[in-house]
Amino acid sequence: MTTIVHHFINGQGVAGKNNHLSPLYNPATGAVAGQVAFASTTEIEEAIKSAKNAFRAWSLTPSIKRARVLFKFKELLEQNIEKLAELVTKEHGKLLEDAKGSILRGIELVEFMCGIPNLLKGSYSENVGTDVDSYTVRQPLGVCVGITPFNFPVMVPIWLMIPAIACGNTFILKPSEKDPSAPLFLAELLHQAGLPAGVLNVIHGDKTAVDLLIKHPDVVAVNAIGSTPVAEYIYKTAVMHGKRAQTFGGAKNHGVVMPDAEIDRVVEAVLGAAYGSAGERCMALPVVVAVGDKVADALVKPLKKRVEALKIGPGHMSGMDMGPLVTREHLERVKSYVDLGVKEGANLIVDGRGLKVSGYENGFFMGGCLFDHVTSEMRIYREEVFGPVLCVVRVKDFESALRLVNEHEYGNGTAIFTQDGNIARRFTHEVQVGMVGVNVPIPVPVAYHSFGGWKHSVFGDVGLHAEQGVQFYTKLKTVTERWFAGEKSEAHYFMPS
Repeated sequence: MTTIVHHFINGQGVAGKNNHLSPLYNPATGAVAGQVAFASTTEIEEAIKSAKNAFRAWSLTPSIKRARVLFKFKELLEQNIEKLAELVTKEHGKLLEDAKGSILRGIELVEFMCGIPNLLKGSYSENVGTDVDSYTVRQPLGVCVGITPFNFPVMVPIWLMIPAIACGNTFILKPSEKDPSAPLFLAELLHQAGLPAGVLNVIHGDKTAVDLLIKHPDVVAVNAIGSTPVAEYIYKTAVMHGKRAQTFGGAKNHGVVMPDAEIDRVVEAVLGAAYGSAGERCMALPVVVAVGDKVADALVKPLKKRVEALKIGPGHMSGMDMGPLVTREHLERVKSYVDLGVKEGANLIVDGRGLKVSGYENGFFMGGCLFDHVTSEMRIYREEVFGPVLCVVRVKDFESALRLVNEHEYGNGTAIFTQDGNIARRFTHEVQVGMVGVNVPIPVPVAYHSFGGWKHSVFGDVGLHAEQGVQFYTKLKTVTERWFAGEKSEAHYFMPS
């Protein structure tokens, strides 16, 4: 019997009513592994109504009690990490260890948000005027919506929904329809942890569901992660309909390699950053900027050998370096970019397009690809490929490297490899990118520092999680108060000071 992934509304599983089912694939085998029910308008309305009805009681729940639910949720995540990782690997394809690592990063955010009583503390000023005091408080917004991508089906939903819930909001999650089982299980675990019915709802669907959610009058805030065109569309549509919104889009992260860098260490760092998770992450490192031909030659030779030797197979097999891509459509899209790179004149050093994994010939596998002599005019450089494709760009000096990074339309993440503190300081100060690594290839901030890029990688004013996440999911209220002790008062017709 085919497994059908349903919705989670008002504290319980809800079967889809409109018979709109979409297939779920096992990327390692290419076979249909189940189906996901797409929500009808009725089910989406039910989820919004449930969240709206639950908001008042949850917003008035003391923050310490909300934190206790998160503490219990953290325990349940740790107890179920194996099951969650298996769900991710089965539907997404990434290696089990990679899935576990991403879940642990989600758990770190839950740990941080357990401190919500402290994070919500306001400020107090005594005697701002004669016998007048002033203080600030942060209060929740209402019904919030999160729209998450396929590449991190546990970590990213946690990043979006847990700060919202911790702040006293209610939440509707619309995860990717490509790997929906793990996000649904998260909702069940939160319910087990004591989250009241209606505080978190999960519905599945496509653009129709997204449009209904981001335009609905009862939704007050929207958070989303996806490609830049999708992120821009969601942001503009949500704002146009009066929502608070922040959305995170595409990336083309550069790793600048200086002549004094330790090449052996750089090779290891670049391999993991470019080919880990099959390149399907917004903080991957798909571009190496080699400062000087000597550096480029020293990098390309060992990279070629190591990329050709990548161990590629099903995510559940131990000892693999890379699993399959998420869908056949995405596999063909990535291959088409490699075709394009060759046509544009880049030198394809390693070609992984023809890879077949024995016993898994129908899986969505692709070998690692390595390009040299890529230029800034090429689409293979300018556009986000989101696959196991690494481009080496050669420049003459540091100034050229910095200019190259700064002129790119995306500004999500970047890294520099050097032993020169002065060069590293210049780079971190002058580069126009939101997340910067120094000898760190994937500079994803820890949970108590905010995540977010610049330029066309983000739409909105603040980053994800940490203090900025609390700012996004709350509104600031300033109270100025005066208590009279029986003295006589009189009208004033001028600006108080």
